[in-house]
Amino acid sequence: MLQEKELVKEDKKEVQSVFNRKVIVQGSLWFALITVAAIAGVFFFTHTGSTVNALSHISYGYIAVCFGMLFIDLMLGSWRNHIYIRKLAPQVSQWVSFRANVANMFMGAVTPAHGGAGPAQLYVYTSHGVKFVDAFAVALINLGATLIFMPLAGVVALLLMDQHEVSGMVPAMLKYGFGFFFLFGFAFLLAFWKPVWVGSAIKKIAAALSRVLPQKRERLLAWAESTYTKISLYQQTCRVILREHPLLFPSSLLLTAVLYFNKYCLQYVILLGLGVPASLVQVISIQVLIQFMIYFAPSPGGSGFAEVSISVLFGKFVPAALLPIFTLLQRSFLLFFPALIGAYVVLNLLRKQTMRSEP
Repeated sequence: MLQEKELVKEDKKEVQSVFNRKVIVQGSLWFALITVAAIAGVFFFTHTGSTVNALSHISYGYIAVCFGMLFIDLMLGSWRNHIYIRKLAPQVSQWVSFRANVANMFMGAVTPAHGGAGPAQLYVYTSHGVKFVDAFAVALINLGATLIFMPLAGVVALLLMDQHEVSGMVPAMLKYGFGFFFLFGFAFLLAFWKPVWVGSAIKKIAAALSRVLPQKRERLLAWAESTYTKISLYQQTCRVILREHPLLFPSSLLLTAVLYFNKYCLQYVILLGLGVPASLVQVISIQVLIQFMIYFAPSPGGSGFAEVSISVLFGKFVPAALLPIFTLLQRSFLLFFPALIGAYVVLNLLRKQTMRSEP
């Protein structure tokens, strides 16, 4: 029990090391700079004069529908966590899960490969009385649902979409996406089903590295032992949750599918608002691939990679004058607007944290 408390305390420190003002400010600056540069590049490449004229043809009724779909997206994302949280901590409201979700989206936007998303969610939940172990287990279980859904959706998209759309840089990005999803998915499943195997492998790797780096031997071996114990602890917690509530994981998978389907359809509604005729199946397939390719992108929020992917794949049937507008609207509804809401939540939490730390 004492060792468990020490491990949880150590994990909390790691969360706070990501969830701090310096990391947020630096990530936000990089995210803004790369995004602005990428969208500006799309504007200049497609002739800004025609783009400005095309703005007058937007159907704002469809844009209003997009805001409704954005609200559904945020609620589905929060409910995907809350179906677990309401069982583990009944006193925590749906509103807390909403804030945890948007904080997750904001920190995912300003950190490479969504690295800060999980810590933000954990920080919100633990700030409202959820045990760290439970909040961490919920994050792991939903990560598992995403790791299962995304590659399957990517395979289906490749089967359904027009194959000549997959050209240029796309095959390389697909390999990158599938590679990372396979790696993370395999590690996740192995750690869940066979934690002893993973722990033994980590210890062997640490021992091998300690022979190469003898000056770091103690630190490496301590890290391996700590990691092994953490895997066992969180795996046991996840198993208890899933055993006591067996219907929750299938529900999580279903909510994950509906959540992402809503995101994918949003692009189609934007195109209708711009007056662009398109196949719903092709639009969804392309967006599946874009989401899949940028999920583990090394830039904050996939910035740069996302804008280029949109211009390459949707540029096959979206007129050049409308492409910058579509890119901006797509990124706004899927990332910028949720991130702005999340920024308010995160900054408010940091302000309260600062006030508590002051004498």
